[in-house]
Amino acid sequence: MPSTLIHAGFAALLAAALLTDDFDARALAVVVGAAVVPDLDTFIGLWLIDGGHRAVLHNLLVPSVLLIAAWVDVRRGADSRILARWGPGGWRLAWVSLFGGWIVAAVLLDAFFNGANLLWPVHDEFIDLSGHLLISDQRGFEQTFIEFERTADGGTAVGSDHSRGSTGEQHYWTYADMGPDADEDTERIGYVFDRGTYMVIALAGYATAGFRLLEARRGE
Repeated sequence: MPSTLIHAGFAALLAAALLTDDFDARALAVVVGAAVVPDLDTFIGLWLIDGGHRAVLHNLLVPSVLLIAAWVDVRRGADSRILARWGPGGWRLAWVSLFGGWIVAAVLLDAFFNGANLLWPVHDEFIDLSGHLLISDQRGFEQTFIEFERTADGGTAVGSDHSRGSTGEQHYWTYADMGPDADEDTERIGYVFDRGTYMVIALAGYATAGFRLLEARRGE
């Protein structure tokens, strides 16, 4: 599964690419921090809400509400708290952090790797978007990221191959929370990089952000 280090590295890459002239160490910390925040629901799931990991903060609703709130604040102009603190680049920092860092680098990266509860708490269902997109000379255009099936009442629902159940039915283990069946002999595993592609993305992000910070300091 994508580790927190991978989320942070991907977010750093997006920050370096999207913040343009507003990129500095403080702005980088905000974007990377936004990508790390969703993984805190590991502890929420451990202590407060059973099955809360990949649900409470790994959904699209929380960052979307925050993004709308940021937009409303910026629209206040001279009375905007974001612009007062971060200057004219405040809105860019807000959407890069919440959309790029939180939604793309954290939530969607996990959703496309064995699932996340994307509409929690409005709809409690973990959706696994793992799949492929290909063009075949026999099958034509094919995608398996998301598929729908007919329900008994004639409606549509996410296909059973993609549904992983509710917070009461699904548990995503982490090093801190190995699940209700774990005991003192259960091996605790904390992946740093479980796939080479993720390692490349993360290291590229850290290297790019570091290079841009070095450029900024030399420019000063």
